[in-house]
Amino acid sequence: MVFDSGGLYQPMGGREIVCHWLSHIKLSRIIILVSIVLVIVPLITHYYLSKVESNAPSGDIHRTRSKLEAFEDFSTLKASDLKLRIEEMLRIKGSVSAELRVLEARRQRLQLEVASFTQRIDELKQELLHHQTELERLKISVEQAQVAQREAVQRNTPDLALPKRLLPSLPPATLAAQPRGSGSACRMHNCFDHSRCSLVSGFPVYFYNPDQHPVISPEWEIEGFVKTTLKQTLGYNPHFSTDPNTSCIFLVLVGEALLLRGNSSSTVVETLLHGLPYWGGDGRNHVLLNLARSSSSVGPDSRATSTGARDVFRGVDTGRALVVQSFFSRARYRRGFDIIVPPILGQPGGDVWQECPHLLPARRKFLLSFQGELHRSKETDREDDASVTDRHQQDIDSFVVEHLQGMVFRRTSDRFLFHFECSAGMTSPAGTARLVKLQPDAGGEWELCGTESSRAAVLRESTFSLVLVPTQVDVVSTTALQTRIYEALKNGAIPVLLGGDQVELPYAEVVDWRRAALFLPKARVTELHFFLRTVPDADLLVLRRQGRLVWERYCASVQSTVDTVVALVRDRLGIPPLPAEDEPSPSVFNASFVPLKTDAIVPEAEPEESLGPMEPPYPSPKFKRNYTFFLTQGHEVWNDWGDPFRLYPQLPFDLVLPSDAKFMGSGVGFRPIGRGAGGAGKEFCESLGGNNPREQFTIVMLTYEREQVLINSLGRLYGLPYLHKVVVVWNSPKPPLEDLRWPDIGVPVHVVKASRNSLNNRFLPYDAIETEAVLSVDDDAHLRHDEIMFGFRVWREQRDRVVGFPGRFHAWDLNHGGWLYNSNYSCELSMVLTGAAFFHKYYTYLYSYWLPQAIRDKVDEYMNCEDIAMNFLVSHITRKPPVKVTSRWTFRCPGCPVSLSEDDTHFQERHKCINFFTEVFGYMPLLNTQFRADSILFKTRIPHDKQKCFKFI
Repeated sequence: MVFDSGGLYQPMGGREIVCHWLSHIKLSRIIILVSIVLVIVPLITHYYLSKVESNAPSGDIHRTRSKLEAFEDFSTLKASDLKLRIEEMLRIKGSVSAELRVLEARRQRLQLEVASFTQRIDELKQELLHHQTELERLKISVEQAQVAQREAVQRNTPDLALPKRLLPSLPPATLAAQPRGSGSACRMHNCFDHSRCSLVSGFPVYFYNPDQHPVISPEWEIEGFVKTTLKQTLGYNPHFSTDPNTSCIFLVLVGEALLLRGNSSSTVVETLLHGLPYWGGDGRNHVLLNLARSSSSVGPDSRATSTGARDVFRGVDTGRALVVQSFFSRARYRRGFDIIVPPILGQPGGDVWQECPHLLPARRKFLLSFQGELHRSKETDREDDASVTDRHQQDIDSFVVEHLQGMVFRRTSDRFLFHFECSAGMTSPAGTARLVKLQPDAGGEWELCGTESSRAAVLRESTFSLVLVPTQVDVVSTTALQTRIYEALKNGAIPVLLGGDQVELPYAEVVDWRRAALFLPKARVTELHFFLRTVPDADLLVLRRQGRLVWERYCASVQSTVDTVVALVRDRLGIPPLPAEDEPSPSVFNASFVPLKTDAIVPEAEPEESLGPMEPPYPSPKFKRNYTFFLTQGHEVWNDWGDPFRLYPQLPFDLVLPSDAKFMGSGVGFRPIGRGAGGAGKEFCESLGGNNPREQFTIVMLTYEREQVLINSLGRLYGLPYLHKVVVVWNSPKPPLEDLRWPDIGVPVHVVKASRNSLNNRFLPYDAIETEAVLSVDDDAHLRHDEIMFGFRVWREQRDRVVGFPGRFHAWDLNHGGWLYNSNYSCELSMVLTGAAFFHKYYTYLYSYWLPQAIRDKVDEYMNCEDIAMNFLVSHITRKPPVKVTSRWTFRCPGCPVSLSEDDTHFQERHKCINFFTEVFGYMPLLNTQFRADSILFKTRIPHDKQKCFKFI
């Protein structure tokens, strides 16, 4: 059918239809023939050419080609021959395709084999490099072992072990009575029996039970507070002994606030003292405790009591016994023998930080304050030389008071609060003073005004607290004087002792009072205002902080007072304190169970470099300086480092020998780089170098129900140099699975069973930790070996600080005030997280036994903040910031379960912790630093024949 352009049907004739059909057939045949020619001809040509060329000799090639040329005319071929020829070509094509597929498969197999062999070659190269590294480390280890052997042969000082305790076996023998008054010349060398207190005795102390051996009649006692609390708190003292036969000293509680009745009372007291079962005729090695309490409420109505309780030993022959009390006359005080103590005004023991105000601001409302009234003495009527001297002192005091009153009315921006009369002065407006005219015969002591709470309110608003010493020249200490100093330190008012050169302060032979108080002779009262104005804020806060430290450590409670008295006598004798107790570290496995082991897999990403020798376990030497430590660093122990009541195995403050001592007589244990010649990376990695002898470190890893994460972290520690042991603190309530396979990393792995789930367990001083250096690591922390080694080397030079990787800082809340915990990237930091940090084991003792219990309770409450608490502690002790190493700021643990730090409340709790810890310490101890430690030669171009200290740090 044909349609025109308009779409109408036009009929076609028969001839036209046939012609049209024939034209279509011819066109189709032409297309088919052309296609056959284009496809088949090349195949036939390829086949015959290959066949002819392969079978015919070279001379017949031209003849063969002529034969092929005869078949170029396909028009002469029959259809059957052409069909056969096509079929043959198809078979040839299939055969060639199959052959090509076989060849391609063979080629792929060869390529896979080549790739596998190439990979194997690379693995063998890596293995060869690893074995070469191990060989180098073993060579270094052999050299180090040979050095250690030579040192052992050449050692001229033996390793000291704790000697056997030498104790007496009998009580003090009774000697003939000494002439009365002979004890006034007593000193430690002529009145103390040293034979009962050998250096290895441990200084046992016996306490007379006041209920069984009362020295004062019960009706004379005002209250039994000291007796009750002393019996309780003395049991916590490690030197306490119940065996009088082996004891070194004997404590006697004589009285606390006694109302002596007439002259006959001295005879009764003396009879009771001499009747003690171990008095021995002269009272040698006895310590008489008169712990006064009456001055806590001294006022106009209690003067008689405080005056009568000044010296309960007046007229009593104390023989060769040491006297401990707050009041001493100059005639009876035996310097270096008797002990002045503050009055007992605090609680029995425990945390006392709640009683203290914040140390800031440095300058308070009043520059100087004083509240007191001069007690008139009736003994000034006599006309002896002492009375004349006292009258002269009273004249001086009269001038002092008049000058102080005049300071109030001068033109100055400073405010003063002076009350010189308790009855009228206490009601004076703040910042004013009532004028008082002292009578010439008004001698004696400055009594306290008001109650303890009212005085504390004034002291907390005073920068300085004036302490006027007694006018009596024959007095070196009074209970009221010591009470003023006690209350000033407690409330943060820096004591200013006007006439401080005339008196003695508590524990003055060991406590450096010039770091906590100011001293000025009375003759310089006219310069007092100028002197106080010259003290800058930094010194104000140092004095206030040191005063609080002295108060908390030695004065705040009955326990601290008794512990200090015992430690002071022991310090005089040169006897070291008893060792601090380690925390037991029971294994999580029972005695019969043997955990399964598996070979550790060396991390592929571990850089192949020799980081140090593979050494056998080498624990840090312990108690090397038992008998010399208090001789060379005793001042720092009592005034700086926190705890003179215990002996620690090592301290981060131990002395460092000069550099030439390594090569001249004292080089035992040192491993200088290049044997002292120095060197770059190769020599550096062969030796520890530094200023301290060789040592190793212990890894402490806390874990909770993340077994596989723990196993992976342990496996990454394989081959770590200088690693002594891994202590895993198992905080999980369930024990590990019995089929859990523990990697064999070449060092012991001790799994400690924690008594309860607490983050404070991270810092317990476990007895399994035998090295000074402790690396605290989270079970999900990823650290390379070179990073750990670099941190360890840096810590060896900063042993008293926290040295680690993730840095954080405390930021001030601009909107609401207070402190915020911040983990943002910053150019300043003040904390290093203990999830990856080195610190000295000494700080684990302080954290567990010295830090206020309230801080550890807060850590348990939030299950958080233990790392902040450790940073607070170290910065408080050292007044130094931590040291951050390398550029690490955080850690990533792909595949680890969600940690506590990812909880939304994590940061809120840390904000609260940092402010609460500041309240406990009384100030913010954290210090900012802009310093970060990277290795020497880091990013330094060095010659090709030299090696950097660390390749990637």
